[in-house]
Amino acid sequence: MEHITLLLGIVIVTALVFDFTNGFHDTANAMATTISTGALRPKTAVAMSAALNLVGAFLSVEVAKTISGGIINEKGIRVEVIFAALVGAILWNLLTWLLGLPSSSSHALFGGLIGAAVTSAGWSAVNGSTIVTKVLIPAVAAPIVAGLAAMLATRLSYVIGSRAEEKATAKGYRAGQIASAGLVSLAHGTNDAQKTMGIITLALVTGGVLAPGSNPPTWVIVSAGLAIALGTYLGGWRIIRTLGKGLTDLAPQQGFAAQTSAATAILASSHIGFSLSTTQVCSGAVMGAGLGRKGGVVRWSTATRMFAAWGLTLPAAGLVGAGAELLTKQGTWGTVTTGVLLVAGAGAIWTLSRRKPVTVDNVNDVQAEPAGVVTAAIAAVTPPPAGHVVTAGTATDTTTDLKATIPAPDAGPSAEPTRPATV
Repeated sequence: MEHITLLLGIVIVTALVFDFTNGFHDTANAMATTISTGALRPKTAVAMSAALNLVGAFLSVEVAKTISGGIINEKGIRVEVIFAALVGAILWNLLTWLLGLPSSSSHALFGGLIGAAVTSAGWSAVNGSTIVTKVLIPAVAAPIVAGLAAMLATRLSYVIGSRAEEKATAKGYRAGQIASAGLVSLAHGTNDAQKTMGIITLALVTGGVLAPGSNPPTWVIVSAGLAIALGTYLGGWRIIRTLGKGLTDLAPQQGFAAQTSAATAILASSHIGFSLSTTQVCSGAVMGAGLGRKGGVVRWSTATRMFAAWGLTLPAAGLVGAGAELLTKQGTWGTVTTGVLLVAGAGAIWTLSRRKPVTVDNVNDVQAEPAGVVTAAIAAVTPPPAGHVVTAGTATDTTTDLKATIPAPDAGPSAEPTRPATV
């Protein structure tokens, strides 16, 4: 600790700020479905998630080692590069939080790191094979795997519970959902808290405090775990609303299937050092669960915005990180200017968020979207309940009494015309 310079100390604090934004940005991954189905009260849910995030931070360091010694080459990288990378990641996290989009904090960090490193030392500073095998491939495969698993698990749960009493099964699934949400929180701490551990360890290596290849010191593990837990407890209500209510409507069976599938994928990936996006995994699982129920639909307009944010995260954070690194290369005044711009940008985003605040009190208040083409097509082939008709062109089913008009028997040419009888 005695070798840590002022600049290195600022970088460590900035990394913990990123960890904090990661916490409230990704609270939705673990608790959005639990809150939306009513299995837990919002405040109880985020408190439970925060505690398990902290515990999960101590379970492994494989992902931290991937970041501290795999993404970029430490040789020739200055501490200012790490600072520039964190600026790109934090600003992208805050912007997507403002828009309520569950984008990847992990990819924001990787994008900022890659952009800053390339600007500082060229493309040779980046380990392309590690990025492909441990970042890009998991980014594509993990959400698909989790989504398919959640869809199959949802269908299986409805088949198994088809003859059981609905209230009894719902109660059981809510209990299972609480347990699976805890597992997701534990997995999130294991995977995402390690990213900050890895970035702090990388900063300590580039600053000459640690030898290359070192594991994160205990104080780094503790501080990263506490920062992400605090961010989780405050709750990113905007993203919780999107993932819990804005993407699809979930019953307890679907919530349980989604969270169990996501937790399994995240824990397995953390064990082998894949630094995947927990946001993408959980979002894929929620969509899979939404499609797994007969008549269930996904709000594709929301999903499309989310996919766009996923695709933009790496390059957008990379561009901001590269710009920040261009400033820090100018010397002390450039580094100070970068810090001022970070604070100013964060303050502006926070001010904009206060215009339409999303809080614990209105997190589940979502206006129904008009049905899109896919939603309408799925609804059209789903048979309505007996005694009801579905009004076409609406996002939700509206029911009306069934009426038929039967003409009266023909009384012959001499009879007076009669009005049809309505039954």
